Parts: sequence; C-alpha cells; structure tokens
Amino acid sequence: MAEEVNQTKRTPNYTVERKGSEDILYMDFKTAKFSPSLSDNPIVMEMVVDALIENQNVTRIIFVQEKNYNYDFRETNYLLEIASAYVYFTRQEQILSHNKLVTTHEEFFPKRYNELFTFLSYFKRDPFLAYFELRKILIEARIFLNKCPTELKSDQGNYVRFLEKIFSFFEATKLIQAALPYLSDYKKGDRQIYHRFFKPDIIPNFTFTRLVQDLPLDSEIVDQYTIQGEDYDQSTITVLKLVDQSKFFYHITPPESTLTEDENSLLKLARGVLIEHQPKAEEFVDTERTRQVFFNIAKDLVRDLAQSKGLNINFSRLNKLAKILVRHTIGFGLVEVLLQDKNTQDISLNAPISMTPIYLKHGKYGECETNILPSREDSDSWAAKFRMLSGRPLDEANPILDTQLEIEGDLRARIAIIQNPLSPDGLAYSIRRHRESPWTLPLFVQNKMLNPFAAGLLSFLIDGARTILVAGTRSSGKTSLLGSMMLEINTKSRIITVEDSLELPIEALRRLKYNILRMKVRSALLKGTSEVSAEDGIRTSLRLGDSCLIVGEVRSGEAKALYEAMRVGALANVVAGTIHGASPYGVYDRVVNDLEVPATSFKATDIIAIANPIKSADGLHSWRRLLEITEVRKHWTKDPLLEKGFVDLMAYSVEKDEIFPTDDLINGDSDVIKDIASKVKGWAGNWDAVYDNILLRAKMKKEIVDVSEKSGDKNLLEAEFNTRANHEFHKISDAAIEEVGLPTSEYVFPRWQEWLNKEVRKRSI
Repeated sequence: MAEEVNQTKRTPNYTVERKGSEDILYMDFKTAKFSPSLSDNPIVMEMVVDALIENQNVTRIIFVQEKNYNYDFRETNYLLEIASAYVYFTRQEQILSHNKLVTTHEEFFPKRYNELFTFLSYFKRDPFLAYFELRKILIEARIFLNKCPTELKSDQGNYVRFLEKIFSFFEATKLIQAALPYLSDYKKGDRQIYHRFFKPDIIPNFTFTRLVQDLPLDSEIVDQYTIQGEDYDQSTITVLKLVDQSKFFYHITPPESTLTEDENSLLKLARGVLIEHQPKAEEFVDTERTRQVFFNIAKDLVRDLAQSKGLNINFSRLNKLAKILVRHTIGFGLVEVLLQDKNTQDISLNAPISMTPIYLKHGKYGECETNILPSREDSDSWAAKFRMLSGRPLDEANPILDTQLEIEGDLRARIAIIQNPLSPDGLAYSIRRHRESPWTLPLFVQNKMLNPFAAGLLSFLIDGARTILVAGTRSSGKTSLLGSMMLEINTKSRIITVEDSLELPIEALRRLKYNILRMKVRSALLKGTSEVSAEDGIRTSLRLGDSCLIVGEVRSGEAKALYEAMRVGALANVVAGTIHGASPYGVYDRVVNDLEVPATSFKATDIIAIANPIKSADGLHSWRRLLEITEVRKHWTKDPLLEKGFVDLMAYSVEKDEIFPTDDLINGDSDVIKDIASKVKGWAGNWDAVYDNILLRAKMKKEIVDVSEKSGDKNLLEAEFNTRANHEFHKISDAAIEEVGLPTSEYVFPRWQEWLNKEVRKRSI
C-alpha cells in the first residue's frame, strides 16, 4: 500500500476538457502500477477532491490508463459537494481559526484545534470516516458541556453550537444522506461502503463506449447464460431484478472487458493504425467481404505489434483481439455483441446518447436496462457507416434513416435512426434484431404463436395463390410470419419482393434454392433521392413476368399499386404483404381512408391475418399470437363491417390461449376456399376433400414439432428442413393424384411420415 500511495503522489496530472455540454476531468494514471479507484484508494479520492476544489463545473471524471475508468455525473456530484463543503469549512467558516474555537478559555484551543484538524485530514480522502470523527467530537463536547463547571459552560456551549452547525451542514450532503441507511455497520477505515456509491464504467482505450462492470446493488440474479459469436468471442449475460423497479437489468460481460492491460494497449495502437484506412463507401456494399479483409489485416497487425513488444499471443487470443478490433473500427461496437444474443428483440439508444444507457427488449424478460453507456463519438461514427451502407441521406432535410445491418452471415437487424431537428437532443437509434434463420410455420407452432390447424390453413391458402395481408401492431411478428409463409411457396415458383428496408430473409431463401428477385425502393420518409418509389417498384414487378409478389410493408402510395397487382396477379400467384392494423376493419380503414385505395379495390384482398402481442396480467410479459384469419367477401358495396364482408375463418380464445376454426370454416362457408377448390380437379363441390387437405397440412406441421421435441433435433423446425418437408409433401401429393385422383390424408400422410422418420434416423447417425 505504501508503494501505491507513493506512486499515486507521483501521478497528480490532470486536465479538464469541454466535450459537448460536459466538462470532463481527466486524471492521468498511465504510469501507475495499480488500477485507480475512488472506492479503494483514499489518496486517489483526495486527489480528485483537490482537483474539484479548483474546477467546480466538472460533470464527469475519467481516470486514464490502459483502460479508462469513468465516473458519471451522480458520482462526480457527490465529490463536488464534498469539495464545496471543504472550501466552506476552511475558507468561509475557517473552522481552525482561533476565534471559532475559543471565546474565553485559551486552554481549550490546542485540543479543539487538533480534533478538527484530524477531522479535516480525513475529509477529502474518507468522508465517512470524517463524518464519524466529527460526530464523536460533537458527542464528547456535549457530554463535557453537561458536566463542566459553570464558568466553562458559556465557552463550551459556543463550541458545541459551532460543531452542530458544521455537523448539520456536513450531514446534509448528498453522499452522507445516501449512505445513512448503511452506516450502522460501518467500521473505521472500511472502504467497502464506497463501492455502493462509486462504481466506474470501464472504457477500453480503443473505444469511447462505457461499460459498468459491477452488478447493481440491491438486486437479485434471475438468470445467467453465455452467448457465443465465435469460439473465441464469448460473452456472459446476467439478468437481475432490481428492487422497487418493474424492469429488469441486463448486465453483459463482453470479450472487451476481459482483456489484459497488454492486450488493451495492443488494441489501442492497432486501432490508431486501422482507423486511418477506413473502407470507402463503395466497399461497404459487400460488408461480409470487407469485414473479412479487415479481420485478416487486423490479425497481421496485432501479431506484428505483439512481437515488437515481446508479447506471445496464441491463435485463439489473436483471433479474439482481431475480432474486437474489427468491431470497434469498421463495425458497430458493443451493439454487435448485443445482437449476438438470440434473446434480443429490440435495442434502443435514446438521445442524449452519452447520458443514457442502452435499453433492450429481451425475449423472456421484456424491457431491460443494460450496463452499456454509448458515447457520442461512437454513435456519430455508426451513423456515418449506416449512411454509407444504405446509400441514403441523414441530415436536417432528411432526419430519419431506415436501413438494415447484416453481419457475420445470418445476423440481421433493422435500423431506424433519427436526428435533429426531429430529435432535438441528437442522434437516437432503434434496432430490431431479426432471427438468423427464417421463421417457419413449425417454429410458430412450437412457440404457440399459432396452432397446427392455423399453420395448415395458411399453407393451403399460399398454395391456393391467394392475396393476403398480414396485419398487426409494431413488434407483433408481421414480417416474421410473412417470411414463414414465403417458405410455403413451391420452390418452382418465382418470387419478387418489394421493400424499402430489407427485412425479409431473402439471402436465406436463395441458399434454399428459391427463385427470388429482391427490389429495394424508396422509403416514404425520404426526400430528394434517386431511389425508385415503392409504387413504381410494384408496377415494375408486374412487367417482370409470372411471379409471386411479396411486399415488405404497405405504408403509403404503393397501396394503390399493390391493389392493382392483387387484381391482376391473384389470378395465378400469391400476392402478400404486411400492414399496420389491429383488426380486419382497422386494415380496411387504413387502406381505404388513410391510403386512399378505392373501397371496391379493397375487395381484391382475400385474407387478412391479424397478429398481435398478448400481455400477462401484470403487464411485464407478452407473447406474440395469431388472433384472426379472416376472409374478405366480395358482395358488399359500401362498408364491409356493416354488410358482413368480413368472415372469420379462425379466431383466438383468450381462455385457451389458442386460435381455433370457426363454424363458418368447419361447415365449409368460405368463398375463398371454395374458389381455390373450384380450380382443382376432385375438389370442386367436395368440401370434405378440401378440409381433409387442410387437416393433412396441419398434421404434418404438428408431426415435425412432435418429432423435433422427441428427438431433441431443433433443426427439424428450421427453414432448410421445412423446405425439404414441403417438397416431399408436394411430390407425394402429385403421386397421390396420379394413383387415387386426390391427395388424401390417408394416402399422403403415412408416406410422408415414413420419409420423415428415415430423415430423422439419418440425422441421428
């Protein structure tokens, strides 16, 4: 400890820098042989208070070392008040002056001077010890006042009142007030209590983003798990329930926080080199290739720097350092690590970014506060990269940017950024994570968003080439459900997608040999861009040959073009899209009244599927559910609600937490399904055969889920196997038509089940 104290005394350099609206106190500990800490080291605390005495406008404190230690405004404010109190005691009150300590009896001066001198000597380095010292002095003075001779009472009374004034002032400080509930167990010189109030964020020298390493006090751990980027890029997640708060705390320990001082130093040097060679805008188009190139460069650079410093780094650590370096140069920092967690649904970075932690929506625990505090420097850098990735503007004329992020192959996210003047406090981000592999109907059956019958019905409607709108509120799973329905399209069909933000799992479908063309169109929020409008994009798709048409989201003027596509395209192929709406009539109201599509054109809609979250009674949890599958009849003229133009084929039961077929569907009262049947030999007028086919598809989806759970092979639920299972179904159905005239459940299911069991056995070998 003596060595630490001496080392600290040799490291008194500090600067105060203005950054935005903050005055930041930087204290240089680069040559210190220990990690500086306000909680553990009284000399460090004294140095900080001395600096704050001369710099009363400081709002943040940073200890500079290979890792930087950041103390936020609240922590800084505690010590600012201590610094102000010290100035008040020594300069304004001059508590060691003769006239403050004695009035008539000179013999008391030395003792009183020594008492308060001792109190002041503790004050800057250990305010809690100073508090107890002053309280002891006051108690002893009161005791002496009660028993001292009459001739001393006046002098002693003045001294007691003086001490009470000082004590009252000191006790009113925020630090002492915050500590009062915990001081009953305090032991002289024990600094453990300071850990409650001074917990620095750790900022590695190769980034500006802060990371709170300590778990929050007064909290209970409810879950802990690891997430894996690569075998050398593992993070630990701890989820905690905070006392007196409804939301959870999401604490992440990323690879960045487990680096040694030497590794931090290497990354700082390497980042300085790489930052000078940032990719050009055109290189950001192929992000996967660019990242791989920079990863290889980073490995070589870190290896060379390590060798020049005489450091030996093995293969695994080298890959880890290179990965981190890429993440914090051409990548998106710790946001990428959060996206590696499959439980992550949404990430929010609220303005002002440097003063607000990242918030995260967890699949199991809902809204969570995280231990990551992004910096303005990093957020500005990310915005510039997203501008390059998207090719879209982000400025005062266009304060909104919608784009997407694709990294590490299948890791995808939708990015929404706003800035001034829409966000007067600066940049803000909303990030929605997409599943690495597309959602499938069996996956939705497994997680109870829908049941097997609903999956069978949707599969039937897709094969029947219907026009379908998937509606719901934000975060209801509309796009995911639409993506799962795309997997039900026969691979021999061509698909054209139209999106302003590329959310549909196109690359995954291409790998599964789907014949697919993606079109990117202008966002309705953009001004002055060369991108083609969504309306023109949809009309163009009609000139590109016989194709299924999938529209990412119906937002604006493209609605008219979409209904034009529905009216001509529904004759041969499925036309589907997503739209905001909480009910079939809500969809009608939005399409006709908001988007100005003629009411008669709305009749081109065959099916509306409503997906919305269902909340728990306490409001802390929610589950995505398919609530309605509704057909749109064609007989109405003015109002489909009043004229019974909406007929539910399936409806949701809150009690059973399940969607169920209605009597209309069971009894065959469905114009849409009858129309599909009328075009299939053997189905026209044969409702039992049609219903049997829906049940057959439902039975297959359920069988996949059941076999997956029984075998423990979760990959059976994924897109690759789902596509193969659908292909086998169509092949067996074609054989059934040749042999018995209809693809009956009695013929198809046993043969398909035999294929499934063979596949499962092969996978288990």
